[in-house]
Amino acid sequence: MTYTHLTQEERYQIHNLTRQGIHLSQIAAELGRSSSTISRELRRNASARGYQPALAQDKATQRQTQRRNARQFDPEQWQLVELYLRLSLSPQQVSDRLALEDRLSISTEAIYQYAYANKAQGGDLVGYLRCQNFVESAMPVVESAVGYSRTGSELNIAPQWWIARSA
Repeated sequence: MTYTHLTQEERYQIHNLTRQGIHLSQIAAELGRSSSTISRELRRNASARGYQPALAQDKATQRQTQRRNARQFDPEQWQLVELYLRLSLSPQQVSDRLALEDRLSISTEAIYQYAYANKAQGGDLVGYLRCQNFVESAMPVVESAVGYSRTGSELNIAPQWWIARSA
């Protein structure tokens, strides 16, 4: 079962069913939710006057907007990130520069995600990244390298005294 937030309609149903004296497990079954979800909702959003669904919805909305990962950036802020990337700054440098200027607090990972999302939409921003997420091919084995031999998936390195003795 995937997790979804309670809707305002569900909160009104919880309110009406609790006023009728229906048990939490029956409310949960009727809404198709876990009884712990209903219990948590009633405990988290109860006020001095009892459970008020409109107030509960306001509290839930406020919690969502105050979450750290709920912050969204304006298109103007992303344009600034793009400008710095196009000026050959790395995502780490862009993040540090924006934090230093007190303009924006953004992680390097968010910048990489934005650049790759831009690529998926046909953009060229990934081309300005110093390290594109490329797949390296296996390093070729050089048979003539003294002291090194590859057997299967392991790399055997001979000790220095062995190399000196065999030379």
